[in-house]
Amino acid sequence: MTAIFQDRLCAEPAGDIVVFAIGMRINRYWKVWKWVPVMLEMPKMLKEQEADPAIGLLSTRFMFGLRNIGVLQHWRSTDDLQAYAHSSGRLHLAAWQRFNQRAGTSGDVGIWHETYAVPATRIESIFVNMPAYGLGIAGRLFPARGERASAAKRLRKRTDG
Repeated sequence: MTAIFQDRLCAEPAGDIVVFAIGMRINRYWKVWKWVPVMLEMPKMLKEQEADPAIGLLSTRFMFGLRNIGVLQHWRSTDDLQAYAHSSGRLHLAAWQRFNQRAGTSGDVGIWHETYAVPATRIESIFVNMPAYGLGIAGRLFPARGERASAAKRLRKRTDG
């Protein structure tokens, strides 16, 4: 079982970080043959990413909605993320090509991603009664007290050094 930290904690990454959100949207539920293959690509890629710490992936979390299935990730750098995405030896490039062949711009299933390159000085977080999560995996956890007691103080601490 995952350990729950019964405290107010905050996380600080070692440096700048990349937040990457990626997912799919089921536009036409009845076209199962279009969206199921897209949905099945992601677990294989995540397994590949988690098996190789050298690629720069720091953490992964799933996001679910009625039509949307997504993943929120933290990466060490945009260079690491791009290297993974464009490597012919990795699963992503072939998965992207299959998506374009199967679904393309049919409107049956959508895919999306957003990339945020975030300077360490502009990051703050809070976790209460949580296991290590998100930035708590990607960075280090600290008690949210003193100079880390509030969002404003955490941001100021990161800016002031």
